[in-house]
Amino acid sequence: MDTLITGRVWVVGDSVTTDAMYPAFAMKLPLPEAARHVFYELRPGWTNQVVPGDIVVAGRNFGLGSSRPVAALFRELGVAALVAEEFNSLFLRNCINHGLPALTLPGATAVFTDGDTMRLDFAEGWTEHAGSGLRLHGGALPPLVLDILSAGGILPKLAREGYVPLPSGG
Repeated sequence: MDTLITGRVWVVGDSVTTDAMYPAFAMKLPLPEAARHVFYELRPGWTNQVVPGDIVVAGRNFGLGSSRPVAALFRELGVAALVAEEFNSLFLRNCINHGLPALTLPGATAVFTDGDTMRLDFAEGWTEHAGSGLRLHGGALPPLVLDILSAGGILPKLAREGYVPLPSGG
């Protein structure tokens, strides 16, 4: 698995809740359609602008609230990774379980703005602003988390190891 990602940045602020990322009405929709409503009120039209490989950068308390499976929506949109100054712990775990790299990086919102290009290595725990070359260091993801991400999430990892049945078609 390649742990080095380069992508365009989208920045959101502090205390973005899972409700703001995955509105209640969208929970009744099929995944591809529900994904079109990420940040529905916070950043109207964002899902029409995001492209596969983009990276979301957030402030503190990102993913506060209920355990809505927002990571699946980000993956559906092609978001390559999430970087936040601080994640809600349940949200962080949901990201990893869905195979979405999520890196805690204090100071990220002070360095990056919408449209910047970020280089990110989640195995080593750093990001770099492609324009200025400024590098921020956070915590590298542990080997078990990297293994889960490499498998595409916790269920594919467990299936690969024989603990759960392979999904149909897999």
